[in-house]
Amino acid sequence: MNPPASVARTARERARAELTREITEEARRQLAAVGADALSLRAVARELGMVSSALYRYYPSKDDLLTALIIDAYNAMGEAAETAIASAAAEQPTGEGLGRVRWIAACHAIRAWAVANPHEYALIYGSPVPGYRAPEATIGPAARVPLAFAGVLRDALGSGEVVTVDADGGEVGGEVAGPLADQAAALSAALALEGGPVVPGYLLVRAVIAWTQLYGMLSFELWGQFVGSFEPADAIFGYAVAELAAFAGLR
Repeated sequence: MNPPASVARTARERARAELTREITEEARRQLAAVGADALSLRAVARELGMVSSALYRYYPSKDDLLTALIIDAYNAMGEAAETAIASAAAEQPTGEGLGRVRWIAACHAIRAWAVANPHEYALIYGSPVPGYRAPEATIGPAARVPLAFAGVLRDALGSGEVVTVDADGGEVGGEVAGPLADQAAALSAALALEGGPVVPGYLLVRAVIAWTQLYGMLSFELWGQFVGSFEPADAIFGYAVAELAAFAGLR
């Protein structure tokens, strides 16, 4: 007696999911060994004992495989940040400075993920892969980290924790004008959630600067730019993310 179609389909789905996982794991190993430029579907198939034509049923091209790796990397980094933010909120559910604590926790979680997965970090924040153009499917995963930071800032704004500070620690108006103001206003409107406070343009600009500086710190650390000066980078990273949180207005 044959199993019901639904049972057979579920078994096939599990087998496909398992093989997909094996393919991406082998692709990550090759990514670490030869880099994204030299990643080869044929080499992945060979290492898994598959014929190339079988692997093409899962990933028709190298770009499709790269896209899967990029989406996985963005999602893993996003999950690390989101988990850190939630954990920080659980440990300190109320009180002054919660936004700052959550922001800094996310920064440290992102660093931990990047240090543990330098080749995946390089895939999403390193040099572009020649000839590869990221499809729309990568946009949502790529937005997880910035949306997590935006949520922290929005919550802190709603609870009155946000100030703007200059380099000397004094409060400033921070207004932006011209094209920058237009860009910030459009982004602020896109990020606004129903019932939540809209992040003013100048605060959003400061948050974006702090967010991008985080990746600059990580790239310096991962590519060995701190060798002979600030290595290990624990101390300078901790100092920098605290200062950047203040720059973003989180006290």
